[in-house]
Amino acid sequence: MRKLIVALLLSLLLSCQALPVRGEALDLSPTAVPAPTPAALPPVSEAPLLQSPPIHPDCAAVLLMEADSGQIIFEMNADAPRPVASVTKVMTILLTLEQLAAGRVGVDDVITISPEASGMGGSQVLLDTGERQTVGTLLKCMIVGSANDAAVALAEALYGSEALCVDAMNRRAEELGMANTRFENCTGLPAQGQHTTARDVAVMSRQMFSHPDYFQYASVWMEDLDHGDGRVTQLVNTNKLLKLYDGCDGGKTGSTNEAGYCVSATARRSDMRLIAVVLGAGSGKERFAIARQMFDFGFANYRKYPVAVRGTRVKGTLPVTGGERDGVALMLDGDLTLLVNRGDEQRVQLSPDLPESLTAPVREGQRAGSVVVCVEGREIARIPVVAAESVAARGGAFKRIWEKWVGPF
Repeated sequence: MRKLIVALLLSLLLSCQALPVRGEALDLSPTAVPAPTPAALPPVSEAPLLQSPPIHPDCAAVLLMEADSGQIIFEMNADAPRPVASVTKVMTILLTLEQLAAGRVGVDDVITISPEASGMGGSQVLLDTGERQTVGTLLKCMIVGSANDAAVALAEALYGSEALCVDAMNRRAEELGMANTRFENCTGLPAQGQHTTARDVAVMSRQMFSHPDYFQYASVWMEDLDHGDGRVTQLVNTNKLLKLYDGCDGGKTGSTNEAGYCVSATARRSDMRLIAVVLGAGSGKERFAIARQMFDFGFANYRKYPVAVRGTRVKGTLPVTGGERDGVALMLDGDLTLLVNRGDEQRVQLSPDLPESLTAPVREGQRAGSVVVCVEGREIARIPVVAAESVAARGGAFKRIWEKWVGPF
């Protein structure tokens, strides 16, 4: 009888090698494919590279950051809460860009301007009640002209009211870890309890600059807005750094009596993008001059150094015990780019932190260890290392079925 069972098992194994083990249901239902999500930005560094600014900015707060890595180069009073005027609109712009990216609204969707939106004071593009403009046009007015009426019109269209938009702004701020920020409106007009910090401005600006569509609006220097009734309003970009600084391609300005003159600007040269935040300067010219000094220092002294690329094979193999093969190939499961002083690349050292072996079965993508990244002996990052292939246990499927029905070898 035992020989008959063995013969039947061998026959089944040869004719149907994908048979499920007894007791397991064969799932033939369709598998849902999740929608792709945008790649998350690396976290902002916990400490700046420099303990104090190398320049002497005459303003309330500054912060200089490399955008891709999130590395802060230097800062001053970066966590002091204060009003930032229309720099507040960075969050309003970010939410609009995220709604567009998610497909919840289109740039050609038409919005009818409400009395509340048309009645906004401060910077505006003179929208009339009942006027109809597209989402794209209103977004351009907010980015280029810092228009409060356009900001409120978008807030109402996307969320139902400015108040509901403000709720979304505060939720997004919390998601981004902006611990010292509170929004009370979507424009940046003076409001009791509304404040943020240089660090938090850099965080939300970095998110805004991560949307490629932002730059097609931010690069507009001057353009006419047709109101559709014969009136035309000229849009002029409030970010004068577009003309004053080589590589500057975006940013948001703001000024009120209580906030002083503020800017969160970005510039790109070669493969490096910097973000300069200046809060509470004494004049518009001073804020731009400080931002230029910050950019000059960053581009002159630092460069991006690509340390690791996801999928890169690790030299050699890691031993596998009990497997059909004696070893498994490994690869890096993460990207890492460091911001380093020019000429200091040789100070970056990599060392493996791996076990002596893995026990089969080994799955492709299974975590095996890490590569430790050190600068001058100080650990600054770890890159995950995973199996680049699967290694089955010696005996494989046949051994499992045999032992289940017949017994151990």
